[in-house]
Amino acid sequence: MNINFYPETKLDSSWSEPSKIQENWKRFLQTIDDPKTGFFHITHKEELLNSCVEIFEKFQSRKNFIQVGIGGSSLGPEMLVSALGDGQKRFEFINNIDPDHISRQLTHLKPAECLFYFVSKSGSTAEMSAGMAIITNWLNEHGFTEKDYANFFVFATDPIQSHLLDLGKKWNVTCLEVPSNVGGRFSVLTPVGFLPALFAGIDPSELLRGANDSKKELLHTTLSENKLIKAANFIMALKDEGVVQTVLMPYSSRLRDLSFWFVQLWAESLGKKLKEGGETGLTPIPSYGATDQHSQVQLFMEGPRDKALIFVEVEKFEKDFSLKTDIDSPSLVKLAPYSLSQLMKAEFQGTLKAMEKNERPYIKLSLSTLDAYNLGQIILFLECLTVLTGRMLGINPFDQPGVEAGKVFAFQWLEGLSD
Repeated sequence: MNINFYPETKLDSSWSEPSKIQENWKRFLQTIDDPKTGFFHITHKEELLNSCVEIFEKFQSRKNFIQVGIGGSSLGPEMLVSALGDGQKRFEFINNIDPDHISRQLTHLKPAECLFYFVSKSGSTAEMSAGMAIITNWLNEHGFTEKDYANFFVFATDPIQSHLLDLGKKWNVTCLEVPSNVGGRFSVLTPVGFLPALFAGIDPSELLRGANDSKKELLHTTLSENKLIKAANFIMALKDEGVVQTVLMPYSSRLRDLSFWFVQLWAESLGKKLKEGGETGLTPIPSYGATDQHSQVQLFMEGPRDKALIFVEVEKFEKDFSLKTDIDSPSLVKLAPYSLSQLMKAEFQGTLKAMEKNERPYIKLSLSTLDAYNLGQIILFLECLTVLTGRMLGINPFDQPGVEAGKVFAFQWLEGLSD
């Protein structure tokens, strides 16, 4: 994966002073080596993938894979499936509690063709629990009972203490491990993402190989040349100038869900109250090209100068179409000598040039092709960038107290209904 910056002058800010780089890099290394934060080293734990392969081999004939979870229990897997899935099986992600949508998702499903994958680290997430109530009732309506659940369910949860783990033991349902030291938004390269990847025809070992191979570059010891540090310094230098919104814009429809996965990773990790008072954070904005050239890009080009863009380029598409045609129309004749991939590249390059002309900052991440190996690299890069930026902001990128407060108030409201 190649990385470029515009303008490169932002790399010369105070954040790039050797002493500050050394200080921030030390914090980052301490973080990834802390046993409490396992996202960086979990990619070497082969037994996690092996356990998923066993489950896949047992249930691989199922036509429908339904994942039940919210936030990190769904966004990462959705991203994998939409980016690399082969389309051979039907996927449904019950990732919200909208009753109308869930009704549509269950319509026309046949129990014998389904595998339900319930994902929750704590095993007590309200949205996942609601999904379980609905699905067990649905199975009961089709004549199945509690003794049958092991043939329809797989759980992914904390291996030590979890309500879902307790249910798994009670119902004899297989439980896959969500490592205790890996938070939900960092869990896509664990069984949370591995099992749906296998059913989607994706090789998770290639995701891991890409992530592990990228570590040499991520941990480059010549800190002045380390591109992870450069990216974090670039973002922090812009923040000092009031650039507090981060747009992720892949030029690939298959990577559209990468933007939504990034939104949770960036927002939930970096939006925090400071110990000494006040708040900090960088607001993420999902986007994708070339579609959003006809909507959001107007704002990015001429709106407030508070946005930094992270572009993701796929250098070589898997498929292509000729635009040659016999239709005698000026707009079609103009495009006839080219292919669709050339038009995409032209629009991408045009956006970059327009950004530069308008002095709008960006980072460009370039993938040679869109495959599991390269996707594994960009996943780990964005996770590391989030953690390093969090440490530079002086906050804990792994907690989410603001989310927890909302959960408390939600249950208080529910309890009021029964008064």
